Amino acid sequence: MSSEHENQADATVQDDATVARDEAPAVPRRSRVREGLPFPLGATWDGLGVNFALFSANATKVELCLFDENGEHEIERIELPEFTDEIWHCYLPDARPGQLYGYRVHGPYAPEEGHRFNPNKLLLDPYAKQVVGEIEWNEALFGYTIGHEDGDLSFDERDSAPYMPRCKVIDPAFTWGRTPDVHLPADRTIIYETHPRGYTMRHPAVPEALRGTFAGLMANDVVKHIRSLGVTCVELLPVHGFVQDQHLLENGLRNYWGYNTLSFFAPYSEYLSGDNINEFKEMVARFHAAGLEVILDVVYNHTAEGNELGPTLSFKGIDNASYYRLMPEEKRYYIDDTGTGNTVNLSHPRVMQMVTDSLRYWIEDMGVDGFRFDLATILAREPHGFDEGGGFLQSARQDPVLNQAKLIAEPWDCGPGGYQVGKFPPGWAEWNDQYRDTVRAYWKGDEGQISTLAARLLGSPDLFDRRGRRPFASVNFVTAHDGYTLFDLVSYNDKHNEANGEDNNDGHDSNFSWNHGEEGPTQNPDIQALRLRQVRNFIATMLFSQGTPMITAGDEMLRTQQGNNNAYCQDNEISWLDWNLNRDAHEMIDYVRRVIALRQQHPMLRRGRFLHGEYNEELGLREVVWLAPNGEEMGVEQWEDPQARILGLLLDGRAQPTGIRRAGVDTTLLLLFNASSESVNFTLPNVPRGNRWVARLDTCHAQEEDLGHYDFDDAYRLAERSLALLELQYEKGALRS
Repeated sequence: MSSEHENQADATVQDDATVARDEAPAVPRRSRVREGLPFPLGATWDGLGVNFALFSANATKVELCLFDENGEHEIERIELPEFTDEIWHCYLPDARPGQLYGYRVHGPYAPEEGHRFNPNKLLLDPYAKQVVGEIEWNEALFGYTIGHEDGDLSFDERDSAPYMPRCKVIDPAFTWGRTPDVHLPADRTIIYETHPRGYTMRHPAVPEALRGTFAGLMANDVVKHIRSLGVTCVELLPVHGFVQDQHLLENGLRNYWGYNTLSFFAPYSEYLSGDNINEFKEMVARFHAAGLEVILDVVYNHTAEGNELGPTLSFKGIDNASYYRLMPEEKRYYIDDTGTGNTVNLSHPRVMQMVTDSLRYWIEDMGVDGFRFDLATILAREPHGFDEGGGFLQSARQDPVLNQAKLIAEPWDCGPGGYQVGKFPPGWAEWNDQYRDTVRAYWKGDEGQISTLAARLLGSPDLFDRRGRRPFASVNFVTAHDGYTLFDLVSYNDKHNEANGEDNNDGHDSNFSWNHGEEGPTQNPDIQALRLRQVRNFIATMLFSQGTPMITAGDEMLRTQQGNNNAYCQDNEISWLDWNLNRDAHEMIDYVRRVIALRQQHPMLRRGRFLHGEYNEELGLREVVWLAPNGEEMGVEQWEDPQARILGLLLDGRAQPTGIRRAGVDTTLLLLFNASSESVNFTLPNVPRGNRWVARLDTCHAQEEDLGHYDFDDAYRLAERSLALLELQYEKGALRS
């Protein structure tokens, strides 16, 4: 920016501030400004005053703007007096929790050099612990003048403060009391992915004023339902402060999922029933008291400021060249590996510090147990591309706080070389989309799936068995927030996203879904029955696979989104859970409880190491044997038969090659799969030191009942498109532990 532009901007800001101060209801008392400290970053209340610290390597001046208690009037503007190690800072002894504030940052407005400073724009503190209010979309929010012939090279002089939310100084004190630490072992983890708002918006036991809030999530009936399923971990879609997109609001829609973060330390204000962030901590304490861990879905790969044509709300105006990855030869433009317009620059040490500080804050202050990282490949990108030894991943591994948390990667992004499933380092779990697609294709009846299915059932060793990683590194899911619900997966051949206003062009086209004869709702009892059986097949397959299962909230009660597989903008009854349950829904809930209980009862279904079919010479047993319907071991010809859709999996816990034995682990289980359209008589194998087989589950049966006992070589009738689990009864005195 030229000196003329700088002087003009400063004059404009001063004029605006004069007007604001003239309109203030009372003359403010001047703060006794002290130099303060460059750490910690953000606004920190120490019991006597507040320290303010803001990173900006390229700014020339930073002003702290204080607002009245309603946030309507700017009552004081203070130039931060100190600049230490690229940190601007001051201390205000008369500031208190509840103080509303923002920043104006001066510096060159030179987009072609990567700088977009504009002190006419009020900016949010990247370290703000609470943000009050919502953005009101106005052209003044943009650093350039919309419609100007020079585009983003122009300079806008309007004050954005009337349209911006305010940062709020908090008192971090909170009494956790006797809330227990959960810290469940990875092999026992079952994730329940849910939306912090949509889960309770229609819940009859949650008071209307609390629906859609953290207070609603900790209601007794809500926690009781989640705990009763047997899941161990609640994973919440983004709760960090995010932005409601202008184009969605203009079309009567909202950013429901929340993948548009602007504040990495502050909970989204609309999820608070009041104005105290301790409500989030109370919710975490309530979940912990019920034995449930809390994982947050976090978005550190991009921000809500978009590309060069996006608004100036925080990072862009504080230090654009530091916070974002810019095109090396054309710094006016952003590298977009996220598909959202910008990419956060984790190669910069201060930016990486911000991310790790944020993660530690949510663990140490807010009490959460782990994170699922959206587009996590971004976090491992260096200028040369994805690097599993990159700065952030290395930082997480050595950090004494983060390396004890559950860290889950969504291991892909939109950039070159962005698909990295199985490539993250030890200590990380990863969403396994290959598991999703294989299991969907198998139960749909597609050809040539059984060899791939076998790998997925054993924790995908082809992807994860390296560097001492364990099967639980594979997060196995059939559905997630992004895509069909489980009931829609068996009810629709095609997506139905018309409500999104994009002519049904958004969302994935390849879903491996099948409507079983009619599209959408049907009154045909045969189709209804088959759909329910397929839902049971998916649930049992996922929970009986090695790895970490993830259930999408509502799948246990047959939730539908009416065929919408991209409900990111549907903050309404399309996305909200309907708690008015019919008989089928109640039966499915009971079924999910039963399957989860079986998984937890049988450690052989959730082993802590990969199973390779090794032979135990002492006992004459193999821990894994794949069986054909005749009860014999599968041969090469059967594995390569594209029409093969039936197989058995014999898991024998007695055959552990390590020689280490544990009671309960040494069970022997038989899983039978039939994705064909014909029933089959499956010959039950003769197993050394065994007595007979006991059927524990068959997906043909919705409710628990006595499924019978079977002798060796008996024919077990495995119905078309069904799954069965049988347990071996041992001979009296046979070795088990």
